[in-house]
Amino acid sequence: MNRNVRILTIIMTLCFLALFAQLIRLHLIQREDLQANPNNTRSIVSEFSQERGLIKTADGVVIAESQEVQNELRYERHYAYEDLYAHITGYFSFLYGSVGLERSYDDLLASHNKEKPLEITTTINHSIQQKAKEALGNRNGSAVVLNPQTGEILAMWSYPSYNPNSLSSSDLDAVQDAWGQLSEIPVSNDPRLERAYRELYFPGSTFKIVTAAAALLSDKATLTQPDFENRNEYLPPLTDLPLQNYGGGICGGNILEGLRVSCNSIFAELAAEIIGAKAMIETSERFGFNQTIPIDLPFSIPSVFPSNFGDPIGEINAFSIPILEKTPGLAQAGIGQFDVKATPLQMALVAAAVSNDGLIMKPYIIDSYKTETMGSMKVNKPEVWKSALPTETARSLKFAMETIVKNGTANRMKVTGAVIGGKTGTAQVDSSRPDDTHGWVIGFGGPKEGPSTVAIAVLVESIPNEGQNTGGFDAAPIAQIVLEQTLRIQGYIN
Repeated sequence: MNRNVRILTIIMTLCFLALFAQLIRLHLIQREDLQANPNNTRSIVSEFSQERGLIKTADGVVIAESQEVQNELRYERHYAYEDLYAHITGYFSFLYGSVGLERSYDDLLASHNKEKPLEITTTINHSIQQKAKEALGNRNGSAVVLNPQTGEILAMWSYPSYNPNSLSSSDLDAVQDAWGQLSEIPVSNDPRLERAYRELYFPGSTFKIVTAAAALLSDKATLTQPDFENRNEYLPPLTDLPLQNYGGGICGGNILEGLRVSCNSIFAELAAEIIGAKAMIETSERFGFNQTIPIDLPFSIPSVFPSNFGDPIGEINAFSIPILEKTPGLAQAGIGQFDVKATPLQMALVAAAVSNDGLIMKPYIIDSYKTETMGSMKVNKPEVWKSALPTETARSLKFAMETIVKNGTANRMKVTGAVIGGKTGTAQVDSSRPDDTHGWVIGFGGPKEGPSTVAIAVLVESIPNEGQNTGGFDAAPIAQIVLEQTLRIQGYIN
């Protein structure tokens, strides 16, 4: 009997020790992970009894603030412009945690046992943000505007958007209803999705800037050499399926002319037979593909340039480029199709690199914060993220993009009194939907003398079974409106 009691006592002691060890592990080791889990609202419960700091635009407009309420929660967040900044500020919800700046700058917005926070100031300009929303209208898509010299994001708008007040309310039943309604929307059209930096699209012919850069870096081509034959299609090695020019058009000539008219056959041949897979991969990664862009917003995703084009299985051509198993895919990748995918933010950075002598500055949205005792403190400063191109290569491509606006496919981007460069893109969404395309444009602008002061990417998404969106007709006019507004605010045009 005594032996059984001893065994039971030992078992119970071991169970108690195991339980105690688990409690210690949860408290000391996993506490931070549990608190960081967005599904765990207990980490922010205490915040609703305290006022959070303001979020303001660069021109002083308050876009997020705490308001006192008369219920169990003392404060709730209020977003005066509703959907306009939803994908920037995010929301601060008792039930669903936080996203956007509310999440990435929580330490500056909340007290967290330090002095009362006053405000954080963004790099966003209110009137540019409003103009981007107005110009895009009710078409699904996105516009990203930034200063290529500093990396400051001047505007970032995506449609559809949502009202973050509905998720930040202290009326928790209403919050649940709002979340449920949003969750019923198909994922592809979810207004909570930050399209500008968290959704991937075929970049189409805007990617020809990267392909042209790879050609110039390879020393096997210049803007004016070699010349490509005039034709309406290009047949890559190892396939009997030709790659056609847009609308079946006939084009040829050098790279400069190919960019001006956006000639598919030139850039498909460049990628497949002159540049090659290795150099295409390396050049795309110089621009930031296959890497997470270090923007100060949560959950940014990397743009993609495929890295596997197979093994050499054919003859090496005159440019010492081996024929690869997936050479047809490489030809498609050279015009921004195949498995190439990009965010609007990434394509804005491609334009920024060309306009900024080859340098890509780290993009950021928060400029500074202020407290009662320390005053204003800088959060981010201009910092080089990528040296994408040598200066002379960047300037050659800048000249080419300016030519595209002067008398090419991006002529609808022209702004009187300014120097504008651009590249259009019309990206096929799916081979089963040949008439459904995304309309793209990327570009830059600045005064007639001096460096470019704004870079932009505009995407107008396809609408199933409603025909084509094109870069020249759909995206370029939107970019023109936003560029004009930005350059006016910067004081370079009247």
